[in-house]
Amino acid sequence: MIARLLLDENFPAPSVRLLKEAGLDVLSISESYSGIADPDVLALAVADERWLVTFDLDFGALLFSKKLTQPPAVLLLRVLRYKPDEPAAWVLEWLKSQPAPIGMFTVFDGTSFRHRSLRPK
Repeated sequence: MIARLLLDENFPAPSVRLLKEAGLDVLSISESYSGIADPDVLALAVADERWLVTFDLDFGALLFSKKLTQPPAVLLLRVLRYKPDEPAAWVLEWLKSQPAPIGMFTVFDGTSFRHRSLRPK
């Protein structure tokens, strides 16, 4: 599966631009759907088969506690301080990670990636 990314509203504009310039299929909530609720962001990711990238911790609760429908992959960036172009580099690194992130909820803490299955056991 080719990565089609959905960048949540909190994703910095310079990184959105860098990912687009890298040739990735990117849809930015801030550019196209500003202000929509988190469950609607998830629904859009599922409908468009996009991999969600966010800084918002609420998505973990929506997926694991409320058991909303899961997108193909999720990357939660848990980094408090960063330059506006750094998230693009993290996403590119994530896309190269092994195993492929499909079916995974991945957390990046600024130094490493942790993967958890989105699929119930």
